[in-house]
Amino acid sequence: MKIKILITLSLFLLFFLGEIAMTFSFEQKKKEKIDKDNAIPLSYRLSNGMEENNELSVFDSSMNDFLQKFDIVGASVAVTNGGKLVYSKGFGLADDSTGQEVEPKNLFRIASVSKLITAVAIMKLVEDDKLRVDQKVFGKDGILNDPQYRNYKDLRYEEITVSHLLSHTAGWNGKKGDPIFNSLYIARKMKVQPPATMPVILEYILGKSLDWDPGKKYSYSNLGFCILGEIIEKITGMEYEDYVQFAILHPLGIYDMHIGKSYYDEKLANEVRYHNLDRIPKVWAYDGSETLVSPEYGGNNMELLGAAGGWVASAPELAKLMVSIDGFSSRPDILSNESIAYMTNSNTFSRKLIGWRGGDGYGNWWRTGTLAGTIALIMRNSKETNWVILLNTTTRKRKRLHNELSRVMFKALYQVKEWPTHDLFYYEPGASLQESLASK
Repeated sequence: MKIKILITLSLFLLFFLGEIAMTFSFEQKKKEKIDKDNAIPLSYRLSNGMEENNELSVFDSSMNDFLQKFDIVGASVAVTNGGKLVYSKGFGLADDSTGQEVEPKNLFRIASVSKLITAVAIMKLVEDDKLRVDQKVFGKDGILNDPQYRNYKDLRYEEITVSHLLSHTAGWNGKKGDPIFNSLYIARKMKVQPPATMPVILEYILGKSLDWDPGKKYSYSNLGFCILGEIIEKITGMEYEDYVQFAILHPLGIYDMHIGKSYYDEKLANEVRYHNLDRIPKVWAYDGSETLVSPEYGGNNMELLGAAGGWVASAPELAKLMVSIDGFSSRPDILSNESIAYMTNSNTFSRKLIGWRGGDGYGNWWRTGTLAGTIALIMRNSKETNWVILLNTTTRKRKRLHNELSRVMFKALYQVKEWPTHDLFYYEPGASLQESLASK
């Protein structure tokens, strides 16, 4: 009897101490978040008039010509070389109604570049042994095995893995319509008050049959990455945005990346205004207010897009994330070489990379993003020169803009004979560039 009592007491103490440890850990996380909220973001320390470098003036002229040629209102550009931020500058206007010019600190919607952030977060969980890429998503033994996700008739849902979601091969035909952009319709079909949440959309989708067997065909899917966001929340017990900031962004010194909002009057103080010049007609507001709105403001639910396309970022902070996942040795990566290799499949030509949009087999990886009013392009170049370009404008020529941006940047890169040795990642205002970086 005494032995049983001792065992029971021991188990109770272990449980009690474990609860204390978990509570302390959570409180510590909150304290760290508060401390980091007070940090000055990298982009706030940079400005357009910070430096003049004749060697890199080719970027100035190239981007000014690009904005004029394609009627772009504003843009932000960041370039790294050898893991150093060597160039960061804004062009044109952040808001054409106020005349405010774009500065490095301005935030832009980055659209589907968000998928790269989500993929990095998933791989971080894999490295921390919290998740496996071959793990099943649905079904009794799946990650999302909550009762509301068990009412499906197509048993092929039980075959979907995390890897299928990452690689856009889960079995949905994206050409039939994207449920993430049809949330108003789904809310009405499910008889719930708009805006539809991700659980509601997922219940609706699970009531439909898959278009083909998981793993058989590639079809680009915003839905799949939004489900990855749900998985992150289920595994970590944290909000998706909070986990990404805590586990990925803040450890890298990135403090001003967020999930954006849908309406103009909700935007962050340093976020640009989005300009949609391709004359897309007004659409019904996503929130069921029964008002017609411009697609860039109220047409899409940015918080629902979240893990698939909802992030806002500045160009220099996005560049800082890039040099931490590019696989080059000049700066430590936040992921292992194995994880980066899994994401990039860099030895073969493929447009089906993990998180990235495509690669050419020669070490160049790119990720594009497009929403009404915004264009984003990031490029990891095999010569260890990466770049970020963010636009606050879409036009009738939006389908050409990613290719044109690539052409402009590659042409400018080839004209640079000698790269600066400074690193703007370490720049501190209040001194000259040379003084600030002399000891770095």
